[in-house]
Amino acid sequence: MPAKKAVDAIALLKADHRKVEGLFAKFEKAKDSGRKKKLADEVCLELRVHAQIEEDVFYPGCREEGVDEDLMNEADVEHDGAKVLIAEIEKTSPDDQYYDAKVKVLSEQIKHHVKEEEKKQGNMFAKARNAGLDMKALGEKMAAEKKLLLAKMSGGTRPIPPTPTMKHTRLGV
Repeated sequence: MPAKKAVDAIALLKADHRKVEGLFAKFEKAKDSGRKKKLADEVCLELRVHAQIEEDVFYPGCREEGVDEDLMNEADVEHDGAKVLIAEIEKTSPDDQYYDAKVKVLSEQIKHHVKEEEKKQGNMFAKARNAGLDMKALGEKMAAEKKLLLAKMSGGTRPIPPTPTMKHTRLGV
């Protein structure tokens, strides 16, 4: 049996980004409220899991290696904002007047966050690689946690654990 190929942390995160971008594109084309709800729920699940593995594994690794503190703090705050919208979307019906707007705003927030992580000059992923993080070890931890979280969150309620900034604010949803 061949050895299991190690998962690169950044490749895993980028694959998540592409998946969510595709789901948002499908949502924009959807007309039926049932289809919209299904797609929005999938987006919310994917984003919850993605944010959690970043907050539990990737961001602490970046911070330990001295990756730009301001950039890391901004990422935490962006996660907080996304979590507020995710909670709103999950408890709202597609028939609600603001449902599509909430999904659209979440999509725009995620586009900005992805740009900060992987596309902008001096992005987080480049800084993480340059800092010498062990992307294979982080990737393995993230892949294992992702598998557990998807199994756990797929079947029921999805609590939003606080990010570092939410612990000290009134935003904790």
